[in-house]
Amino acid sequence: MTATSSIFKLAPGVQSYDWGKKGSASLAAQFGKQSVPEFNIDEDKTYAELWMGTHPTLPSKLDTSSSSSTLLSEHLKSNPDLIGAAVTTKFQDSKDGNLPFLFKVLSIGTALSIQAHPDKKLAKKLFDERPEVYKDPNHKPEMAIALTPFLAFLNFLPLPTLLLNLLTVPELSALVDSSLIDSLASSLTLPSTRPPDAFLFQPTVSSPTEDQKQILKKIFAALMSADKQTVEKSINDLVKRYKNESGEEEIADSEKGLVDLALMLNEQYPGDVGVLCVFILNVVELKKGEAAFLGANEPHAYIKGDIIECMATSDNVVRAGLTPKLRDVPTLVEMLTYEAGPGNKQLLKPTPFSDKEDDKSTLLYDPPIEEFSVLRVELSKEDKTEHRAIAGPSLVVVTEGSGVASVEGEDKVEFERGDVLFISAGKEVTWQAKGDGVEVFRAYVEADKP
Repeated sequence: MTATSSIFKLAPGVQSYDWGKKGSASLAAQFGKQSVPEFNIDEDKTYAELWMGTHPTLPSKLDTSSSSSTLLSEHLKSNPDLIGAAVTTKFQDSKDGNLPFLFKVLSIGTALSIQAHPDKKLAKKLFDERPEVYKDPNHKPEMAIALTPFLAFLNFLPLPTLLLNLLTVPELSALVDSSLIDSLASSLTLPSTRPPDAFLFQPTVSSPTEDQKQILKKIFAALMSADKQTVEKSINDLVKRYKNESGEEEIADSEKGLVDLALMLNEQYPGDVGVLCVFILNVVELKKGEAAFLGANEPHAYIKGDIIECMATSDNVVRAGLTPKLRDVPTLVEMLTYEAGPGNKQLLKPTPFSDKEDDKSTLLYDPPIEEFSVLRVELSKEDKTEHRAIAGPSLVVVTEGSGVASVEGEDKVEFERGDVLFISAGKEVTWQAKGDGVEVFRAYVEADKP
């Protein structure tokens, strides 16, 4: 490539965390083998994330043939036209070559922590007070797009369903003061008698009232702050009941669908309070191509599967369960919005990117934030499609097949599965599949979305 190239390959980085998938089973590792210089897969090691972007923790580089290479951020700082004036004006850090988004591929073998990401105000406060824990002052809204069937916790259950679980699961209610359970029932005009009549507890789509949010906050705080020994006893009792070790215990119809997940999480994190989150958070399964958007201050956890993930450029995480890492329960309890409702409220439906009615090859995932949008391109053998010029930079990861990308007749790059590309602002791009077809994901920022 030359300094004026408008499309070129990048060398991303691979993160190895305990929750990743082992060896070649990890998509992050498979892609890294193609695009990361001198990277070899260790079949006994877990690989969790492929990082693409300018975040200083693991910044992308230009030269895909050597691990010692120019940082993408340095190249963009020296060539600001690649980012575009509109983006550098709107996002001040972009003047230093920093992209306002971070693009990832995640391969999840065991559950990630129960967590949330702070909004900008809280992120700055946490960074100022504890920079050794919270590494930057930015917020971290994020979007996940499933590459394989993907399971996740996404926000709080509808309150009637959560109340039903409190009245049905004795190991859960043992950790929550009965007065809070009664208050929640009263606020919903539902009975708190046991055993409950499950038919009465139909899930609602309406948002909780402010009073209900305060009750939910107290319930969540009680659960997350419960004494460790008490939590472990409750979970041990739950596991015994679910495994029916005594041969006498009953499992209510409303909890039968959660048995396998609760047992799996306990095997991964024995006695961890996060196991009980199966009863207070939505469990959502995404099929390939389905997406979820998580704004600031919303509780979630990724459980298993492979995803494309895009987020504002930040690595701030506030954790409270299913993790050996630092737990910051007081901060998490205070920061959450305490919205509640069905898990599909978090889903983000893609729309066609092209104005041409006959071109359905590119779908747009467009969350309600400024920092990023993501395109998914699917082309059959020898098919092609065109993307309009985007007033901002793009990062691309090739998830299936091979093809060619051409930029306004100036530059052309051949690519295959696992390659990572950068595309300049303001350039029309033509995509053409080779072989049996191709799938690519393109993350971009556009200061003024159409």
